[in-house]
Order: sequence, then structure tokens, then C-alpha cells
Amino acid sequence: MSDPTRLVLVHGSRLSHTQWAPQVPLLADTFDLVQPDLPGHGSRAGEPFTLDRAVGALAAAVEEPTRGNGGGRVVLVGHSLGGYAAMAYAGCFPRRLDGLVLIGSAAVPVGLGAALYRAVGSLTARAGAGAMTRVNDRLLRRLYAPDLVDPVIAGGYYFDPTPAAWREVMSRCRPAMLREVICPVLITGGQFDQLAVQAHRFARAAPHGRVELVPGAGHLVGLDQPVRLAELLGAFARSVEDASDGTLAGP
Repeated sequence: MSDPTRLVLVHGSRLSHTQWAPQVPLLADTFDLVQPDLPGHGSRAGEPFTLDRAVGALAAAVEEPTRGNGGGRVVLVGHSLGGYAAMAYAGCFPRRLDGLVLIGSAAVPVGLGAALYRAVGSLTARAGAGAMTRVNDRLLRRLYAPDLVDPVIAGGYYFDPTPAAWREVMSRCRPAMLREVICPVLITGGQFDQLAVQAHRFARAAPHGRVELVPGAGHLVGLDQPVRLAELLGAFARSVEDASDGTLAGP
């Protein structure tokens, strides 16, 4: 019997792998979950962020020994910054994955949007980590129930990598990264997520791309609609299983 499909879940900017706490209990019984921290975040807080380092971290997660007999499929899932890192990984290894899911990472980071992210990064640096932590805690606890958001908050916030991370995303991440990615690609995010506004453009860039947005959700779709996101990921992974014999192509 082959391994269960591996879901590599990659967190977004400023958070850590605990971002996926709402989805883990809904997926762990069916899939082999791996939740890496990006450079500069969580267990890798001491490392500088570069997109190349992020690709290396994802490569290690994709290649991590499986819990069964081998031969399992791999679906790489990234949210926000993690989605752009996942896109970069897939661009480097376009035949390595069995499925790719990009959540809230389907906007070309140029123009006004890029300027806004630079402004946020500058404001964060001026305010300092302590003040920003208090702001984030207050905002998240006002928006979400404690049992949902407290495990996410427990992973901490990581503000230092943000300017460098988004500079790299803005300069390097484009839909063209998906042109040679042969696996199914799902472009998703919240219905009201400004980082999903070009979802169809990103999907068209991939040979086997499609779009499915989550109604009633914003950028933090995993908190806005935690069960719906888990269902979406599970359904996509099962569709990959149905379409594949479980053999991974080489890089």
C-alpha cells in the first residue's frame, strides 16, 4: 500500500506553520501533513529570507521521508507569501509535484499594490515588533473566536523578514513561473481577497490551471472559512489521486 498523499502546507507572511492549526485536525487523518516554516519565520526565525532559501525549505519538505512505504503523491499548498514561494518552487521543479494550490497569491505585485505593501513594511519597521504584535493580537481576537485563532497566534509573529520577502516577490514572481508546471494547479483564495484578483490570469498561465474562490472570505481564508478551505484542499488532493498512478516524475 502506498503512502497517503502528502500535503505540504506553507504559511503566509509574518506567521508560522501554526497558521494551519484550524485545518490540521480536519486533514490529518487522511493526508500526510508537512508544515515547514519559511526562512525568517517560526523555527527558522534566525535565517534571512530570500526566495531561493524559501525554495530550498520547500524542497526539503517535499522530499522529507514519508510515513509509510513510499510512492505517495505530493501536493504543495501555499498561502500569500507561501503561495509565491510555492510558485517559485514549482517553476524550478515543474515536474516534481502532483498538485499545486496557490491561496491568496494571484496578483502581479506591481503598481499601486506593490506601493501599498512597501508602505506597510515601512510602517511596521517604524512601529516596532512590540506595537505590531499588540495590533495583530487585538485585530485577530476581535475578528475570530479564541479556539480558532489562539493556536495561530501561539506561533508568534515575524516582522523582520517582511520587507526583504516582498521585495523578492515583487521583483521575481509572475504568472510565467507556471508555464511549464505540468501538474494540476488550483488558484484559490477568498472572494474578497485583493491578492486573488488576477486568479484567472495565473490559472491561464498553467497548462492545467483552474480557479475556485471561497465565498464570503477575505485574505485570511483559513480563518474566515476554516472548514471550507479544508474541504477544498481535501477535494483537490483526492482529484489528484484519481488522476494519477502515484508515480512522481523527476525534476
